Amino acid sequence: MSNMNQSEISNFILISLFSRSGTHELLFSLVAAIFIIGLLGNTILLILIQLDSRLHTPMYYLLSQLSLLDVCFPLITIPKMVSEFPKKESLISFGGCAAQIFFLTMMGVAEGVLLALMSYDRFVAVCYPLQYPMLMRHQVCLFMVASSWVAGVLNASIQTSITLNFSYCASRVVDHFFCEVPALLKLSCSDTSIYELALSISGVLILMLPLLLIISSYGHVLRAVLHMHSQEARNKAFTTCSSHITVVGLFYGAAVFMYMVPGSYHNPHQDNMVSLFYSLITPTLNPLIYSLRNREVQIAFLKLLSRFRNKQKMIII
Repeated sequence: MSNMNQSEISNFILISLFSRSGTHELLFSLVAAIFIIGLLGNTILLILIQLDSRLHTPMYYLLSQLSLLDVCFPLITIPKMVSEFPKKESLISFGGCAAQIFFLTMMGVAEGVLLALMSYDRFVAVCYPLQYPMLMRHQVCLFMVASSWVAGVLNASIQTSITLNFSYCASRVVDHFFCEVPALLKLSCSDTSIYELALSISGVLILMLPLLLIISSYGHVLRAVLHMHSQEARNKAFTTCSSHITVVGLFYGAAVFMYMVPGSYHNPHQDNMVSLFYSLITPTLNPLIYSLRNREVQIAFLKLLSRFRNKQKMIII
């Protein structure tokens, strides 16, 4: 970081999401409620996968990593935004802004890669069921998870270091409720055009390569499912895969808008709504999507409740 940057600006001003709404008390209540529901849902799913031996499979191991990301993602932005209510603006230090950019970018890329690897898991399970235990053995799962985190860390390190190396000598007001690269670049008094072009190109590659793997995997899955003779096996495959496809659609829909649609088509209100969607709504919906349509998760949850009730009865006795 250059001395010029540090001397010119020590903190940024974030515009609260609640300041844009006439019914900010209602929006605050909704955000807080959704945040708590998402945190509980993903934590419960993590506990279920850890405790129930029937969920100790590659699919659920990868799902536990998705839940871990979905626990952490909202924690980076939502608590600070909620704690500043009802202020219309909040200060964030230069270091705090750098941390938000790094962790959000890291987790966003890691989740995109992880979703692609989860689709590969379903492809192997449906198309090569006999080879599945070998192809998706524990060492392979560990490598898949590690690769998603490494990809996230590398991308976040590059983006954060380059973004914060620009001079920010103009306005300190970030027209966003957290620090995000596109919103921050608008404040720079350096020429960021080449970097913005490189960011768009890298965004296309980072989004499209996993998305192509997902489309290819589910293309093969669909063909295999249609050739299945057992209606029960077909329904099970459709149920499992449709849950994952729904999650993929939610994640990539928001990501494509933010990082592949040119900046000239954006406005601050749209960006805030899309950012709220992928940083809060999507992590909250993911455990609901996977649990409501998944019998194994439902059985594990009922077993956990039964165990908890039995312990309560023993304490009372």
